[in-house]
Formats: sequence, C-alpha cells, structure tokens
Amino acid sequence: MFSFPVHTAEPLRGGPTLRWGVIGPGEIAHDFTSTLHANSDQRVVAVGSRSPERAAAFAARHGVDGVHGSYEALVADPAVDVVYVASPHPQHLGHALLAIAAGKHVLVEKPMTTSAADTRRLADAARSAGVLAMEAMWTRYLPGTTVIAQLIADGVLGDVHLATVDVGWPHEPDPADRMFDPEAGGGALLDAGVYGHWFARFATGAPVTSRTTGAVSDRGVDLQSVTVSTATGGAQSVVTTSMTAWTPGLAVVAGTEATVRYTDHFVFPASFVLHHAAGEDRWSEPTGLRGRQGLAWQAAALARYVSDGRTESPLHGLDDSIGLATALDDARVALGVRGVSEHDTSAP
Repeated sequence: MFSFPVHTAEPLRGGPTLRWGVIGPGEIAHDFTSTLHANSDQRVVAVGSRSPERAAAFAARHGVDGVHGSYEALVADPAVDVVYVASPHPQHLGHALLAIAAGKHVLVEKPMTTSAADTRRLADAARSAGVLAMEAMWTRYLPGTTVIAQLIADGVLGDVHLATVDVGWPHEPDPADRMFDPEAGGGALLDAGVYGHWFARFATGAPVTSRTTGAVSDRGVDLQSVTVSTATGGAQSVVTTSMTAWTPGLAVVAGTEATVRYTDHFVFPASFVLHHAAGEDRWSEPTGLRGRQGLAWQAAALARYVSDGRTESPLHGLDDSIGLATALDDARVALGVRGVSEHDTSAP
C-alpha cells in the first residue's frame, strides 16, 4: 500500500489567533464566521456594513460584539487585526484598499478583484503598506490539496501532462440575480470558474497559451465556457465552467507515473484516488469537515503567516492572484465579455 505524505494544512486549534473584522455580512461571510467559531480558535470580533440593521443582525447571529455602520469605522476599529472582505466582486478592490490604508491585513474573497489590473493595484498597495494581503482561495489550504501538492513536488506523478477540472452550479435565469448582471460582476467565470482556473494553474503551472469558447447571455455575462491551456513545458489543462448545468467537480491530474482523481468535489474538503502501475490507493479526508466548513483552514493559515512575519501567502501569493486574474481576463475577452469597473466603497 502506498504511503501518502502527511497533510500540512495549518492546525485549526492551538496556533496563532487573530481578531477578525468582516466587511459584507452576506452568505459567504455567514459561513466563514460560523466555521471559524465552531471549528477554529480564530474569532470574528466586528462587522461593518452601510446598513446598520444588517450589521446588527449578523452580529447577533454570531455573537459578535463590534457593530459598525460604515466600512471606515470597521477598518479603524483597534480591536480588529485583519479584515475579511466578503462584499460583492466589484467592491473588493475599494474595500481592500480601505483596510490596507488603515494598516490592516486583508483576506479578500475570490476573485480578488474583477481584473488583473485591479488585482495588481491591490497587490502594490499591500506591498507598499507592508501588510499581508491574501486571496481567499480556500481550496488551496485544505488538507487534501496539501497532500496532492506534495505528491506533485515529490515526483510521485512523474511529469504532469494533463489536468482536467469542471465547476458548474446551475442558476435559474433571473434579472435580479447578480449572476446575470454584468455590472455586478456576474457570469460563471468570476464565480465558479475562478476555482477551475486556479486548479489548472496549481496542477500544470501558469498558462502560456490558452483558447476559450463558450456561451454568453443576452445581457453579456458568460454562461458557460471551456478553456484549453498549455503551460511552460507543454502540460495542458482543460477547464470547464458553467452556470447553466451542474457538474460533479471531479478533477484529475495525470502524469507519466501516476494520476490523481478526486472522488469528491475538489473545491471542498475531499478524498481522492492515486492510480499507478501497481493499482490504486485511496486518500480519505481525515477531519470530518464538509463543504464550507473548510473555509477555516485559510484563516488559520493567514494567522500563521502574520505570526511568522510574512506579507504574502507562500501557497497562493499575490503574483498567483494576478496570474489567475489574467487567465480570467483572457477567457472573458475571448468570449466577448466586457470588463466591469470597480465600485467605490459607498455601496451597501
């Protein structure tokens, strides 16, 4: 039986802790705060919204003491060490810059911004301020992902030649749904596709050529796409993204010596099988956490990085975020999807 490397995900208990402030008390912020409080030592101590009622309701739901009716007050709160930016995509840049200017570390929901240019602007600001800025690419910090990264690094797969990945969650057409609104950063690529394009980069390296085809709505948001990319050295990836169909998310990384095949959706805490000449061996997710409970690992990792004096994630740094944003830009341009301008911080 093959002996898998020990996962290197940051322990959720017993390590460095930070006091978190939340901008954007919506669904993802609820799930993030819930798993931090239930499964880790990290604590959300403040929440900010342009709507005092929304902030108060979120605080009451999660036992959070600090309630702020403006983002400026949230980032100025001396009790807050790090700001989690969970607002809609087009507001990420403005809210992150606000936190950075206040000297706060930031964890910014993916996509970090809606363009490579704005992601670079955010990265430059964080580097100049000397604070840690990290894209919330939480899948990279899961135990199983750290094991696969080690298998690739150790050469267990041999030379990686191909990665395939699909991410698709259907949405009923609704003009009120932000997913169908180009001004709100709608479309499959910025929502689900960010995971697939990240995974391709993780498995094969940065793309040097790519080609995307797909479908676009009447309002100009991408509904579905397939991107075929080639990385330095010739490894290829195929990324399928959809908001019109459900896909199982069973990613594959294929090499000359072995292949990794997920048996659960790769975005979440997941198990996988290693296929090789002698047969196959299964790595089973050991923690019991499921779905968005896995958001806790990225927070524990960020706390460790701050404790160690880092200003970037060693697993998914700012240049990786810029590269990922570039891949998404390229795919959207190929589909004829226009870019979206970042909103200012006065939005609710």
